[in-house]
Amino acid sequence: KGKAKGQKGKKITLKIAKNSIRVSFDGGCHLDLSKMGITTFPKCILKLADMDELDLSRNMLKKIPSSIQKFQKLRWLGLHSNQLEELPKAIGMLQNLFYLNICNNKLTTKNLPEDLNLLKNLHILNLGLNCLDSIPTSLGALKELKEIGLFDNALTTIPNSVKKLPKLKKLNTKRNPFQDPTKQEEHADSIKRIETLYLGQEKDLCCSCLKMCQDERDKLNKLKNVTPSPSKKPSFPVLLTPNSPAKDN
Repeated sequence: KGKAKGQKGKKITLKIAKNSIRVSFDGGCHLDLSKMGITTFPKCILKLADMDELDLSRNMLKKIPSSIQKFQKLRWLGLHSNQLEELPKAIGMLQNLFYLNICNNKLTTKNLPEDLNLLKNLHILNLGLNCLDSIPTSLGALKELKEIGLFDNALTTIPNSVKKLPKLKKLNTKRNPFQDPTKQEEHADSIKRIETLYLGQEKDLCCSCLKMCQDERDKLNKLKNVTPSPSKKPSFPVLLTPNSPAKDN
């Protein structure tokens, strides 16, 4: 009675895991094991390695095993809000990964595997709320990255290889101890902005709305193509007298 018991997490069985499979928005298979109180990676889910999405967020995981590489079809991986202190090198084997969220853990720069730079299809990477004091320049090899979260770390600078990624649209570096306060603004200003934003597709509009949008777009295009010509001032010779205001008006 007087002895404190060690922290025990919920045991995940294959049956529980199968009952946690959902259909994702794009029709893929999503295994949702978030908020389950898991303390160790459940080995039984390796039998479900054909998943497209895996959510292990909001648990108490301290380690992800190298066997994670068996999820070769994985496009979406949520590991945020755990107690992870390191990531396995094998994570670089997930070549189809599009989204990786490892925010709100205990990761240090030293324990970020260099193999992260092998995730050539990665579009979104969230490393916020960790213990990072620098960012590996090798992340500049991830040419498909569009969004990076680096907020709430211990960063003093961002490498140019990351800031100048060709497709980067969003870089969140808030609440880092940058030596120069203007650096944070520079990081934001270095990102390319979207010039045109489409909120709907033509096939989703009714005929009248589509015609209205097309007409407005045509008007804008005509305005862009018009070359301004020198303005011709109207002439009123009968009204003109020496020092007459009509000359100016």
